[in-house]
Amino acid sequence: MIPDGLIISAPASGTGKTTLMLGLLGAFRAAGLEVQPFKSGPDYIDPAFHRAASGRFSVNLDTWAMGEDRISGLIGAADGADLVLAEGSMGLFDGVAQAGESGTGASADLSALTGWPVVLVLDVSGQAQSAAAVALGFSQMRQDVSVAGVVLNRVASPRHEALVRVGMEAVGIRVFGALPRRASIEVPERHLGLVQAEETPELDRIIADAAEFVAAHVDLDAIRVAAAGTRLVGSGPVAVIPPGQRIALARDAAFSFVYPHLLDGWRAAGAEILPFSPLADEAPDESADCCWLPGGYPELHGGELAAAARFRQGLRQFSETRPVHGECGGYMAMGAAIIDREGVRHEMAGLLGLVTSYEKRKMHLGYRLAELSAPVPGHGPGARLRGHEFHYSTILDQPDMALARVVDANGDTVPETGSRRGHATGTFFHLIAEAT
Repeated sequence: MIPDGLIISAPASGTGKTTLMLGLLGAFRAAGLEVQPFKSGPDYIDPAFHRAASGRFSVNLDTWAMGEDRISGLIGAADGADLVLAEGSMGLFDGVAQAGESGTGASADLSALTGWPVVLVLDVSGQAQSAAAVALGFSQMRQDVSVAGVVLNRVASPRHEALVRVGMEAVGIRVFGALPRRASIEVPERHLGLVQAEETPELDRIIADAAEFVAAHVDLDAIRVAAAGTRLVGSGPVAVIPPGQRIALARDAAFSFVYPHLLDGWRAAGAEILPFSPLADEAPDESADCCWLPGGYPELHGGELAAAARFRQGLRQFSETRPVHGECGGYMAMGAAIIDREGVRHEMAGLLGLVTSYEKRKMHLGYRLAELSAPVPGHGPGARLRGHEFHYSTILDQPDMALARVVDANGDTVPETGSRRGHATGTFFHLIAEAT
């Protein structure tokens, strides 16, 4: 049975969604509740923090890339939990201009689809009663999205809180709590967002502090009562066409960005996953019939990867007879070289001729729809795939054949087509789901 749920959202990024989310997960867990976390949109870092706080795997739900049936199936992860909490992305109504499989990718679309009301986190620094106008506007923006109430963040003083509450009461907006500014529980950030959970040495302390902080300043009972029933069935993991029967999966601090729903979908289809660590100089398992290199931060480990002779040689030998596919960081590690931000060139595996540089930084961000011109593991030519791209690397050389025709969410052509050579293929976008 799927429990009632809520979406933790905000007017914009950087307002405190993650702090509240982690605090609620930790506080409810400490109270003996099983809370199933979800993440709206294509973020692959937040779910690891959710898991650390809740003890349950967090799952991405993306209305642009996923149809209603797939989202319904993934919600099945909440079976047996006491409550669902889904963390939104960006601002509540922020999505792309053209809808995809079941929406624009906005957290509001997920709320409308599931029936989960929204708890809005408001950064009230620099304002008082005026914050109520923001909350009122959000509550009336869409009739199919219910705003259950707000949590005030970065409150300066009891007097400040009282003034903000006066404004909220005047327009009928419920206040679930007020959080004073407190830097000690802010999670460290990097250019792709939060630093990964496994790279945060104080993670347990941060989660414990956040749980205590939120429990002291937010009405947990009222939050739980505000949750509403899920409109979708929640049938369980949806099988995903696996890239092979036995999949050698690179998995360590350099290669960690793979969506949990894909791994669950591969397993649901009967595939076996064989992890290996390039940073530990491990080669892909010889018994595997394909190799998958996820994204991550290979540029931060360029020297170690360049020195990992067994990994590089093993990957080259593997690719002589079996497919190897890389996404973003994995794609770059399959190339000829990565140039780090200090301008140092690190030789990579050389399965492809791709050379990328972080010395010349340029942000690449957004949804991607690709039509394959050649096969990748699990998908043949002509397959249409939905994914997401987010990186700062610049292509210096890409001599191999293009892998796909790629467009963004508006249908505009994207020059990062991916590339292929022999059994090796790679893309800059992270696969989320097949397009219908």
